[in-house]
Amino acid sequence: MSEFFHMGGYAAFVWPSFGITAAVMIAIVIDSWRGFVRERDTLEKLQSQRAKRKAP
Repeated sequence: MSEFFHMGGYAAFVWPSFGITAAVMIAIVIDSWRGFVRERDTLEKLQSQRAKRKAP
Protein backbone atom coordinates (compact mmCIF):
# COMPACT_ATOMS: atom_id res chain seq x y z
CA MET A 1 0.00 0.00 0.00
CA SER A 2 2.88 2.34 0.76
CA GLU A 3 4.20 1.90 -2.77
CA PHE A 4 0.87 3.04 -4.13
CA PHE A 5 0.99 6.29 -2.15
CA HIS A 6 4.62 6.92 -3.15
CA MET A 7 3.71 6.44 -6.83
CA GLY A 8 7.15 5.16 -7.74
CA GLY A 9 8.81 8.34 -6.53
CA TYR A 10 6.45 10.65 -8.38
CA ALA A 11 4.02 11.26 -5.52
CA ALA A 12 5.12 14.90 -5.26
CA PHE A 13 3.75 15.42 -8.77
CA VAL A 14 0.83 12.98 -8.84
CA TRP A 15 -1.05 13.89 -5.64
CA PRO A 16 -0.97 17.66 -6.14
CA SER A 17 -2.21 17.17 -9.70
CA PHE A 18 -5.10 15.08 -8.37
CA GLY A 19 -5.87 17.80 -5.82
CA ILE A 20 -5.76 20.58 -8.41
CA THR A 21 -7.95 18.58 -10.78
CA ALA A 22 -10.50 17.91 -8.04
CA ALA A 23 -10.54 21.59 -7.04
CA VAL A 24 -11.06 22.70 -10.64
CA MET A 25 -13.86 20.18 -11.17
CA ILE A 26 -15.60 21.32 -7.98
CA ALA A 27 -15.24 24.95 -9.08
CA ILE A 28 -16.79 24.10 -12.45
CA VAL A 29 -19.76 22.40 -10.77
CA ILE A 30 -20.30 25.35 -8.43
CA ASP A 31 -20.03 27.89 -11.26
CA SER A 32 -22.41 25.87 -13.43
CA TRP A 33 -24.93 25.63 -10.61
CA ARG A 34 -24.76 29.38 -9.95
CA GLY A 35 -25.27 30.06 -13.65
CA PHE A 36 -28.25 27.72 -13.73
CA VAL A 37 -29.85 29.42 -10.74
CA ARG A 38 -29.21 32.86 -12.22
CA GLU A 39 -30.75 31.91 -15.57
CA ARG A 40 -33.71 30.21 -13.89
CA ASP A 41 -34.40 33.36 -11.89
CA THR A 42 -34.16 35.45 -15.05
CA LEU A 43 -36.61 33.14 -16.81
CA GLU A 44 -39.09 33.33 -13.94
CA LYS A 45 -38.84 37.13 -13.94
CA LEU A 46 -39.44 37.32 -17.69
CA GLN A 47 -42.36 34.90 -17.51
CA SER A 48 -44.02 36.91 -14.73
CA GLN A 49 -43.57 40.13 -16.73
CA ARG A 50 -45.12 38.46 -19.76
CA ALA A 51 -48.06 37.20 -17.71
CA LYS A 52 -48.66 40.71 -16.35
CA ARG A 53 -48.73 42.18 -19.86
CA LYS A 54 -51.19 39.55 -21.11
CA ALA A 55 -53.55 39.96 -18.16
CA PRO A 56 -56.52 42.24 -18.94
